Amino acid sequence: MSKLPGWLGRLGAELTELGERLEERRAAAEAEADRDADAEPPVAAAAAADHPAATADHVPPPPAYAPSVAARPDPVAAIPWGMRVAAEAGWRLLVLAGTLWVLMRVISAVQLVVLAFVAALLVTAMLQPTVARLRRYGLPRGLATAVTAILGFVIMGLVGWFVVWQVMDNLDTLSDKVRDGIDELKRWLLDSPFHVTEQQINDVAKNLSDTIGTNTEEITSAGLQGVTVMVEVLTGILLAMFSTLFLLYDGKRIWHWVLKLVPAQARPGVAGAGPRAWRTLTAYVRGTVLVAMIDAIFIGLGIWFLDVPMAVPLAVFIFLFAFIPLVGAVVSGALAVVVALVTEGVFTALMVLVVVLAVQQIEGHVLQPFILGRAVRVHPLAVVLSVAAGGMVAGIGGAVVAVPLVAVTNTVVGYLRAFGQEAALRHAPQPRGATAIGSAPTSTPSPAPAPPPAGEGDGEEKPPAQ
Repeated sequence: MSKLPGWLGRLGAELTELGERLEERRAAAEAEADRDADAEPPVAAAAAADHPAATADHVPPPPAYAPSVAARPDPVAAIPWGMRVAAEAGWRLLVLAGTLWVLMRVISAVQLVVLAFVAALLVTAMLQPTVARLRRYGLPRGLATAVTAILGFVIMGLVGWFVVWQVMDNLDTLSDKVRDGIDELKRWLLDSPFHVTEQQINDVAKNLSDTIGTNTEEITSAGLQGVTVMVEVLTGILLAMFSTLFLLYDGKRIWHWVLKLVPAQARPGVAGAGPRAWRTLTAYVRGTVLVAMIDAIFIGLGIWFLDVPMAVPLAVFIFLFAFIPLVGAVVSGALAVVVALVTEGVFTALMVLVVVLAVQQIEGHVLQPFILGRAVRVHPLAVVLSVAAGGMVAGIGGAVVAVPLVAVTNTVVGYLRAFGQEAALRHAPQPRGATAIGSAPTSTPSPAPAPPPAGEGDGEEKPPAQ
């Protein structure tokens, strides 16, 4: 028993020595394997590929004679910067164009309602100052709205009735003078150097009569369509009247309700742009009415002094067509010249043309800049394009509302741009030191409280933004 501890000690020492020798041999084997891997030929590399487990811990580098392969760039980095900018702008423009197309389709589907509401806005812009003035005199809002609306609608109805009465009263005289004018034109053509014969004139008259006779069905269908149009016009007039009443009476509440539909971040800008847009629309309507009245009065007086039939109805037509800028003046002036030509002769028609051109020149260079002012000034090219686009989309109604829409849009965009610049300057870090004086922000329009766009009778009316 006394020899057992000594034997166990020798056994432990031998086991320890054996473990150390095994560790040394394993380290030597690993070192040799690393040297062999550095000088491994392609065949050995292919063989090692068949046994991935043997090379899982170590991936040898490619040999020196292998060709270098350039890394493929990111596709976004390979596209030029200008093309990327154009693509970004392009898809955004496509989204805007699609949105505009859908909006125009919706407006076309409810065109009657839209035009009636826009007409109500124009009439409200013309009548709202009267409601405000009656409110200042102490009348309740409901009574002031009722009095203004009734007077306005009665005056418009009387103007329409007066035009119809004058046309019907002078229709016989006009038809006789037109017949005489046609005979005079026929004699002038026969005596003219164009060598027109009476047989040719009779052939033209016969062809016209035959055309009317063979197209009786089309004329009848056109008459039925005219009846449908009259029904739609009456419906639109009723919608415009009801909309005008509610806008005059409850415009403030309607405007506040519209503001609640706007996102909270954009609400301050819209709240400031709305009143300015309404003042621009009011200035446009009142200025256009005043300019149209001046045109109708002076051109009507000139036609009356020249003894042209239906001078008063022609003056009313000139007043109504003046709401279509540029195009309306040309159409109404041409109508007056044609009536003078077929009733009184060439000389009278030339004198009417001189009167029309003189009044229109005074209107374009004196009246419109002075009365309308800079707030609603629109470039003539924008006027022509907007009238043409409005006429193509919605006919005469679209041509009437196109220019005020462009003027209001110009005002809103200008205010929102100034408001955005002011907000950016307000949130920008303040400069310090000597640069603080040179980079101080200039004053820009600040958002004003949001008065109602229509129907507000409290307080004085603000002048249009200059």
